[in-house]
Amino acid sequence: MKAHKTENTAPSPDIAREDRLLVIACGMIAREVLAVRERNRLDHLELRCLPADFHFYPDRIAPAMDSAIAEAKDEGYRHIFVGYADCGTGGTLDKICEKHGVERVAGPHCFAFYQGNAAFEKIADDDFTAFYMTDFLCRQFDAFFMRPLGLDRHPELANDYFGHYEKIVYLAQTDDPALDKVAEDAARMLGLGYEKRRTGYGDLVPALADAACSS
Repeated sequence: MKAHKTENTAPSPDIAREDRLLVIACGMIAREVLAVRERNRLDHLELRCLPADFHFYPDRIAPAMDSAIAEAKDEGYRHIFVGYADCGTGGTLDKICEKHGVERVAGPHCFAFYQGNAAFEKIADDDFTAFYMTDFLCRQFDAFFMRPLGLDRHPELANDYFGHYEKIVYLAQTDDPALDKVAEDAARMLGLGYEKRRTGYGDLVPALADAACSS
C-alpha cells in the first residue's frame, strides 16, 4: 500500500530530496504537522500521510508504514520521521521503525502527545471514562462517528456506543468557536459531561523540531 500524499506539503524544489525531512504521518494530524512546520520555519520538512481512517484499524498502520518507508527510501529520501505514536499497534509500529532505523513521535497516541506525554500520564486514570476529541475529530465528527455508527439514522444507539463514558474532553489545538460548538453539541447529544483543554500541538512541536535538527 502506498502512502497517500496530501497537497501543498512539499518544501521548496531548491531543497534536494536527500536533504529533506520526510514525515510520514497519520492523516488525522496532517494539518497540525503543517502548522508546526510553518510556525517553526521547518522549510525542509515534507509531509506524506497514511489514511486517517486507520484510526479505526490500527492493525493496518504498521504494514502500511513499512511499505511507505521502503518506497520513500527507494525514491532517495534519507531522513524520515514517523508521525504516529503507538496508536494501538501494540508495539508493531516500533518494530517497523527499528527495522528501518527511523524514529516516531513518543507516546501511546495523539491524545497523549497533544497534552504532553508527561502530563497525560498524571491524569490518565482520571480520564479513564473520557472520550477524547481533537480539532480533526470535531471537523470530521459526522464522517468519523455519526454516519459510520449509524447515529444519524438511529440516535437511540448512542447509549450502546458511549454508555461507559462519563465526559467528552475536547483537546483543542486551536481556538475555533465552530469546533467548540461541535464538541459541546456532541456532549449534549450523548448525555455526557464536557471539558475543553487548550493543548495546542503539545509534544508534536519538540518531536518535529528534534527530527528536523537531526536531518
